[in-house]
Amino acid sequence: MIDRYSREKMKKIWDLNSKFNYYLEVELAVCRAYNKLGKISDEVLTDIISKAAFSVERIDEIEKEVHHDVIAFLTNVNETVGENSRYIHMGMTSSDVIDTALALQIKDSGKIILKDIDDLLLTLKEKAKENKDTICIGRSHGIHAEPMTFGVKICGWIDLFERNKRNLEKALEEARVGQISGPVGTYSNIDPEVEKITCDFLNLKPAKFSTQIIARDIHAQYHQALALIASVIEQVAVELRHLQRTEVLEVEEGFSKGQKGSSAMPHKKNPISAENLSGLARVVRSNSIAAMENIPLWHERDISHSSVERIIFPDSSILIDYMLSRLESTIKNLVIHKDNMLKNTKLFGGIVYSQKVLLKLCSKGLSREDAYKLVQKNALDAFNNNGSFIDNLLNDDEVLKYLNKDEIKDCFNIDDYLKNINYIYSKFCI
Repeated sequence: MIDRYSREKMKKIWDLNSKFNYYLEVELAVCRAYNKLGKISDEVLTDIISKAAFSVERIDEIEKEVHHDVIAFLTNVNETVGENSRYIHMGMTSSDVIDTALALQIKDSGKIILKDIDDLLLTLKEKAKENKDTICIGRSHGIHAEPMTFGVKICGWIDLFERNKRNLEKALEEARVGQISGPVGTYSNIDPEVEKITCDFLNLKPAKFSTQIIARDIHAQYHQALALIASVIEQVAVELRHLQRTEVLEVEEGFSKGQKGSSAMPHKKNPISAENLSGLARVVRSNSIAAMENIPLWHERDISHSSVERIIFPDSSILIDYMLSRLESTIKNLVIHKDNMLKNTKLFGGIVYSQKVLLKLCSKGLSREDAYKLVQKNALDAFNNNGSFIDNLLNDDEVLKYLNKDEIKDCFNIDDYLKNINYIYSKFCI
């Protein structure tokens, strides 16, 4: 079940009312900094904090006239505060508010996304534990390779998300910066101490350098981290889509009572969640390109990035939150067809054991090239004629010159392929 409460929390971070709440949080933190430096009295600060408020409707009304959302916001706040409003926004420029508030939005969004990853990892680890010994076929190029277990496959997914969690944490730490540095970042009308104290109040770090804005490569890094998460979500989704194909049918997405798969074909059960996730990954990746294109700006600032960010920040943050939750639900409700997994390892009389036979022949003195030709001939005959690889070997006089029948059968012992599963699992907290 997708956590609807979490989804609403993420959407709320990026709605218009919340944006202005973050703006107000920044402005009040600056007032507190001035108070700490003795520039605003305790009485004035108390008055400002008690009265400062805004209305989105009133801001919209003012913006229609001034065509500037920060000025509209400040005008509305000043209306509520009255005389002491002259202490609000002292020495600041709009981006001091916008970019510092954006850092808070990213920080709060990051907390939700990190929890989503933790929830997904917990579910993946449970599935890995349950399927540690569930034999399945490993594939390369989409073609049967050698036996493995479904649990080992899931360990690969765990590795992806653990690594991308660390990557996101790094990006979030880079983005945890604020600025209160004035029109071109020179602190011309504001003491640098105000920036330090303000950021401390907000649990941010002062940007090492800002122009009129915080450099956009910092924000691009956040979007790249989200794009990587989207891409590894898609990697899992594509795997699930392939494994649900009718002729494979090793797993299926959970299919609820009353659910329908096709308007025309009643028999259909489609991998709709995995397909949705594959599609949404394209959006998040595309947004990361837009974030990188926001990096080159004119001189100390232009606003070509602003319109883009109003779309990509909420969209990508909300989408990743949703995608992680939906994948977690999909994994939790996954139907695993263990019999089909085992059956697929035995197709064509066990041709996937070809390397064992090859190595066994080499150990008897046959050259690798000659052994390869001999094994390939028997394997391809089984594949092309829907035959049996093991039967072909047992009836091949050339093979029997080097291996007796028991030695051939020993090559088809699946336990040899699973002997290091515990070693793989030891690398994960499962």
